[in-house]
Amino acid sequence: MLILHCPNCGVDADETELAPGGEAHLTREGPGSSDEEFEQYLFLRENPRGVHFERWRHAMGCGKWFHAARCTTTMEVFGTYPAQTSEPPQEIRDRISDRRPGWRWRELS
Repeated sequence: MLILHCPNCGVDADETELAPGGEAHLTREGPGSSDEEFEQYLFLRENPRGVHFERWRHAMGCGKWFHAARCTTTMEVFGTYPAQTSEPPQEIRDRISDRRPGWRWRELS
């Protein structure tokens, strides 16, 4: 069972208390974007085998959104952090790099 720490209320919640929200750290496109940019925002998502950054909502708790870094193959959780963060904290990236040598965070545009 997946257990994530909610950084907002401090509770360790299992997956039955959480609601998934998809990929984290997307570049959101609006009215001024091209058709290709808007298509990419709406439909094209990373679906990696391995390290993935996701949005979760503590639905049966505080109700707030947060981000989680986890491995999609082993369910290993590297850490959670507030949703208002624009990229993963350095400590979580370092933890992932220690456990997955050669892993690198993508460059955000």
